[in-house]
Amino acid sequence: MTKLIMQSLRLTLAFTVLTGLAYPLLVTGIAKAFFRDQANGSLVSRNGRTVGSALLSQKFEGQRFFWPRPSASDFGAVPSGASNLGPTSQILQSNVLARVQAFRGAHAMSGSASVPADMVFQSGSGLDPHISPLSAELQIHRIAGARKTSDSALAALVARFTEPPQFGFLGEFRVNVLLLNLALDQEPKVGSDVH
Repeated sequence: MTKLIMQSLRLTLAFTVLTGLAYPLLVTGIAKAFFRDQANGSLVSRNGRTVGSALLSQKFEGQRFFWPRPSASDFGAVPSGASNLGPTSQILQSNVLARVQAFRGAHAMSGSASVPADMVFQSGSGLDPHISPLSAELQIHRIAGARKTSDSALAALVARFTEPPQFGFLGEFRVNVLLLNLALDQEPKVGSDVH
């Protein structure tokens, strides 16, 4: 019996070292060697300071910025997740209707105008960094007015930051809100405001 216990302990120790230490270090080393940016969290820096990650949404409010998708966790990475409200939930329905009305009001849209789903429904993680190109385009006029620039200058910026589906066929065309908002302040034609 003692021999069996000792064999079990040695096997447990060996697999702990192999799968809990050696394998993760090997995978991390390969990732850092070949995919350095992604392995380090796709961090975005500005003026030598990290301002976010291209993989995580941030809260942008006000008239001068493109707005991201709503977030159930108020853009907090630790409590990220969905609201878990189902399609029959009155809370979900009232939240969505309030977001639709707020979006229409902020963008001078008619009461019957369609609002893109990604501007009124939260993503599963609550931290999706992308919006659809249509959602970005609908916000152009509001931002142009606030920044005293032309719609065409902002439309060109949105077009420049529109990403194609991954590998050409996975997903949809999308716009990273953090990168787009940072570019707003780097473009001389659209004015500076991000700190």
